[in-house]
Formats: sequence, structure tokens, C-alpha cells
Amino acid sequence: MKKKLLSLMLVTAMIGTILTGCGSSKTSETSETPKTAGDSKTASSTTGEEDNIVRIGVVCTLTGGSAIYGEGAKNAVTMAAEEINNSDSEFKVEIVDIVDDASDSKQAVNAYNSLEPSSPEAVIGAFFSSVTLPMAEIAKEQNMLLLATGATNKKVTEVGPTIFRDCFIDPYQGKMAAQFAKEKGTTKAAIIYAKDDDYSNGLKDAFVENAAANGFEIVYTGECTTKDTDFTAQASQAVAAGADFLFYPAFLDTVPLLVQQVRDAGYEGVIMGGDGWDGSDTTGLESYFDNCYFTNHYSSEDSAPAVQEFVTKYTEAYGVESLTACAALYYDAIYMLVEAAKNGSGSDTASLVKGMTGMTFTGVGGTFTMDADRNAVKSVVINTFDAGKVKWLKTLEP
Repeated sequence: MKKKLLSLMLVTAMIGTILTGCGSSKTSETSETPKTAGDSKTASSTTGEEDNIVRIGVVCTLTGGSAIYGEGAKNAVTMAAEEINNSDSEFKVEIVDIVDDASDSKQAVNAYNSLEPSSPEAVIGAFFSSVTLPMAEIAKEQNMLLLATGATNKKVTEVGPTIFRDCFIDPYQGKMAAQFAKEKGTTKAAIIYAKDDDYSNGLKDAFVENAAANGFEIVYTGECTTKDTDFTAQASQAVAAGADFLFYPAFLDTVPLLVQQVRDAGYEGVIMGGDGWDGSDTTGLESYFDNCYFTNHYSSEDSAPAVQEFVTKYTEAYGVESLTACAALYYDAIYMLVEAAKNGSGSDTASLVKGMTGMTFTGVGGTFTMDADRNAVKSVVINTFDAGKVKWLKTLEP
């Protein structure tokens, strides 16, 4: 395929066009018929400078209730591409398209397939496991490198040998949550989880599996769904069971409701969630979030030079609202693909897969190595809240 390095002006113009044509919200459907798997990727036949351009497609959530994540992802990949293309890096980056998965699996498949005409050599995305899994199946058939970001479900990289991720996995995240519960002196833990969500189930299962080893028992397990807004019954039962630690592994849209209703039920103990809490709106509930915690992929307060440089540049360009772990993960993903091109001595998909395999990488998410299952073995950040603002508490090492 013929490659062409986009100027910064063209990148900006292209992204503006993409955003104008974003897909519908999670509840709507697209009329596009999903495409069948394409041909396997092979090394580019081009020569010279064009061989040093890594063509990347990006899938993220630009509409719906989790659009704040997609905004951060879009900003971060744009910033990373500009930095690389303005540097003396041997390999440059072309963002061929940024498309919307609307945090919906059907929309995600259409979004992924829409990248095919642009002939990317790698695809970055997505942040949610439920939308990443169907894309991974297609990527496997195409021998396409898919680099997932926040998709923490263990099954994602099990799909095929070209599927990687730069985040930790749910079993590890749940294990670290149980370790933190021990550190807080927990004796009786309660769990409320969304039974219709793989992410919530995965963290719940790992937390339960590691409870006894960390010296506490599960005294109550309550179910809900991702659509629920009333948690009063579960909250009352958790309190009645005498729990001193409540684990709620869910996404940010329902977190304020759960926290408020649990506190109103008289519960004053620890409430903890996973990385899905990142970006939760605490407005008007600042005091309710005292003694609340969540695991995450990084903290903007980390003093590491890579983190502070990223935070400074990002906030100067885009502000702080969309500065979530999602932004950091997509940012690192761009740099990882450039590193993979160096390791594999080429920008074609096969070279990128070779260069990504077993990679040790240092970025905003810390220093980590890709294990035999193509998962990032990395530290877990524990964040808390101070007057409703997210604050870094500690980092738990693998």
C-alpha cells in the first residue's frame, strides 16, 4: 500500500471531519452491514522513507454516556502523533481514522470495519471489553494487530496471537482490590455487581476468589444490572449483614447513585470500585465519596517525569475534564506501536506484531512487560477522593 505522512494541518482537519460524522448513541443502530474479514496483512512493498510510517486506526467511544473517555482518547492520540512526527523518531505516525464505537458491540464492529479502506497496519481500541471482543475476532481473521486499551476482560487477548493490550486484566485488578481490603483491616465484605456485564462479573469473581487468602469473608452478594438506578434494597442488605467493606465493580454512570444510596442507608465503611470508576461525577456528593477508593491504570499526581510531562501538555491543550486513565492508555498505545516498529524493523503489521511480542515499555502507565499472553504486567494505582476530587493514594506493584 502506498503510504503518505500527514501534515499536522491535515491530521487536524481529518479529525474534525471524523467528529462531524460520528456514529449514533449506544441505544441507536447503524444501517451499515458488517463486512466480512479481510485478507491477511502482509509486509508493505513500498520502499524508502514511506516504509517508516506506521498507519494506525483508532476506535473509541465518542458518543453516549461514556463519551468523556473517547474525548480523552481522541485528544491523546492526536497529541502523541504530533509529538512523534515533530521529533527525530525513526518511525512516524499516520492516524488514518478515529471512529466511534458508541460503547456498543454492534456499532464497534461497524466502526472497526470502516477502517479497512484506509489500510491501517494496526488498530488501537477499545476501552470497553464488551466492544473489544467482537473486534478482536475480526482482527484475528485478518491477522491485524489490535492493541486494546482499557479492555480488561481476560478473554480479549485469548482470541488470537495478534491481540495485545496495555492495561492490566480483571483477575489481577480484583486480586489487588482484595489485597487493599486486607490493608484496610476488612473482616466482612459485601459485593454489589452488575450481573449483565462481563467486566463487573470478572472483578467480582476475582475479589471473591481472593477474599479468604486476605483474611475476610463475603457476607453479602447483591445483583443489579447496568440499567438500574435504585440500589436501596441492596444497600440495606449490605448494612444489615454488618459489612465494613463494599465492593462495587461497575462503570462511572451508576457510581454516584450507588454511593449516595449506600451512604443514605447508613453505611460509613469503605466503598471500592475498579477502573470503571474513573471520571465519575461527584458534584453535590463530595462528602459521600469520603472513604471511597478505586483501582486504576495511572494517577495524574504520580511524580514520574513521563506522567508529569503528559499531564502538563494535555491540560495545556485540552483541560482536565477528559484527563482520565483512558487518555493515558491511548497515548501510550501510540508510542508502543512506534516502539514495536523499531523492535520489529518495519511498519507493516507482521513487523509490528513481532516487535510488540515480549516488549518492555516505559510510558505514562509506568514500566511494564508484555507477558506470554500479550497482557501488560504492571502496577495498579489506588485512588481515593478528597472533597470529591480524585487523589492518588498508593501504587501496588505486581
